[in-house]
Amino acid sequence: MKQRTLGQGMMVSAIGMGCMTLTEMNYGPVDENESEATLNRAIDLGINLLDTGEVYGKDHSNETFIGRIVERRREEVYLCTKFGLIYDFRRGPMVPDSRPEVIRRSLEGSLRRLRTDYIDLYYQHRVDPNVPIEDVWGELSLLVKEGKVRHLGLSEPGISTLRKAHSIHPVTAVENEYSLFTREPEAELIPTLNELGVGLVCFAPLGRGLLSGKVRNPDDFAPEDFRRRLPRYQGQNFYRNLELVDKIRQIAAAKAATAAQLALAWVLSRGDNVIPIPGMERRERLEENIGAADLELSAAELAELEAVLPNGGIGDRYGDYNLQAAESAARSADVAPTGGPTS
Repeated sequence: MKQRTLGQGMMVSAIGMGCMTLTEMNYGPVDENESEATLNRAIDLGINLLDTGEVYGKDHSNETFIGRIVERRREEVYLCTKFGLIYDFRRGPMVPDSRPEVIRRSLEGSLRRLRTDYIDLYYQHRVDPNVPIEDVWGELSLLVKEGKVRHLGLSEPGISTLRKAHSIHPVTAVENEYSLFTREPEAELIPTLNELGVGLVCFAPLGRGLLSGKVRNPDDFAPEDFRRRLPRYQGQNFYRNLELVDKIRQIAAAKAATAAQLALAWVLSRGDNVIPIPGMERRERLEENIGAADLELSAAELAELEAVLPNGGIGDRYGDYNLQAAESAARSADVAPTGGPTS
């Protein structure tokens, strides 16, 4: 597997692994035996950037699952997890909470579940408008000095927040949704990351599966699959996006590639500091997706893709799903809108 650099010298595989889909959460039932085989196979193939989060899965089941599998292979991987979101069913499924005492408590829980004594990359999952970023980054800097955390990151921050945090302690990576369907980071975020020398870790680089070309009908989603409630995957938006995906499939076929490989290769073409982390809960998807690391796209092919999706996918990322309180907070602070526990 080819390597890329995040921020201050963190050398990782060009394609990482979004681990949320390995355990049951938002996408319906999961075969954890297959998930275990897939995770081990990913590491065998050189994928070493594993991304999870404190709130992934019921009772933190994603971290617990990964810790059980990776404990014996700890030196082969970079473990990345997140803090800063908590369940509060009085106010909605997720609310931000990055008080220093909560950060430390969250870290200790993650270390225990992941069966490790340090986290390679620790992200603030969503910026908390009620806690100054100076206080958050001050506490995180102490955790780095204590050796419990190696690198720091932010998920979907505003530009001003990113700059403030980076001035206190270097930000190694920002995690954002970015794909042919989600192009918003190109306006401000990516130029700022390039200026600061910060990496971009891209969740949902396959448009939550639609860009793979494998999903052909909304009924392909399990009844409890949260994509059923997202605007991009509802009604006519789904079928209009599917038409775009079919055009991508045609371009991919001309290169003897799959739509998923082409979509991931496009993300990789965005810069040497850009790392996609697709969710891959089955070995067949893993084997397909890693082929993107060796897929070179010409200027003409990139232009052809740009012509198909110049403005991204059709429909909002989240709409009203878990967003009302979060967007209100985002307007009162320099925070990018959240999307619940989905990234």
